[in-house]
Amino acid sequence: MSKQPKTAVVTGASTGIGYACVEKLTGKGWQVFAAVREDEDAKRLTDAFGDKVTPLMMDVTDQAAIDAAAVKVRKALNGRTLNGLVNNAGVAVAGPLLELPIEDFERQMAINVTGQVRVTQAFGPLLGADLDLKGEPGRIVMMSSMAGEMGAPFLAPYAASKHALEGISKSLRRELNVFGIQVVVIGPGAVATPIWAKSDEVDVSAYESSIFYDALVRLRNYMSKSGPEGFPPSKIADRVFRAFTDAKPRFRYAIVPQRFMNWSLPRMLPARKVDEIVAKRLGLHRVRK
Repeated sequence: MSKQPKTAVVTGASTGIGYACVEKLTGKGWQVFAAVREDEDAKRLTDAFGDKVTPLMMDVTDQAAIDAAAVKVRKALNGRTLNGLVNNAGVAVAGPLLELPIEDFERQMAINVTGQVRVTQAFGPLLGADLDLKGEPGRIVMMSSMAGEMGAPFLAPYAASKHALEGISKSLRRELNVFGIQVVVIGPGAVATPIWAKSDEVDVSAYESSIFYDALVRLRNYMSKSGPEGFPPSKIADRVFRAFTDAKPRFRYAIVPQRFMNWSLPRMLPARKVDEIVAKRLGLHRVRK
């Protein structure tokens, strides 16, 4: 009798980190349920990975689609537990917080926070909260960011969403311990993904008359340059695989290029000093004394 493959659900699987996770896990013999929103993305995944991947047509803001996907996965598992869930789907909304349309802020939170909760609630039973299922409890990987512990100007919505995800993960980890379900946070710095690569295409014209406009353009240019210099998505996927397979994974992994300058040093310096450095780099000069 052949051994059943390990199984995982990966959201945001069409590109970047999500796609790299599908590639890594299927390469290790896992059966992956890959959540995407477009038919062409589903076809691209099945063309690349064959029957090792099962596309799930799912938007993390669509409860009915999430529920239908969970039913599909439950049926495929046939009474067994799901081994892993990668909550990776997300977007980045940019703009000065005082002037940002509140609808943009709400969209950021709906996808990056509420969407992750929706998915976790739907697949949590399959990871082992349903005691009628057979098998070991699964693990959840929450894809956070360096922004989950730091905040950059004009990325307040994104930073807020990742800070929220970090807090949710800490609480959830302690709740799900009763089922043996582990929750691991991965917080990357710059990664060479479309969310960074397309930053130079971000339209900031709505803020052209804003006092923040020049600094916003500088940030956009910095992100556009940093993206290609970031880690490849495969490096993050490697850590996801370890989070699923290590006997005792850490609660949080920070995977940051130029780690000392971008992660360690800012955490060592006084916050006021970091503020001064950021202001100087972006040209955020004080206009009111």
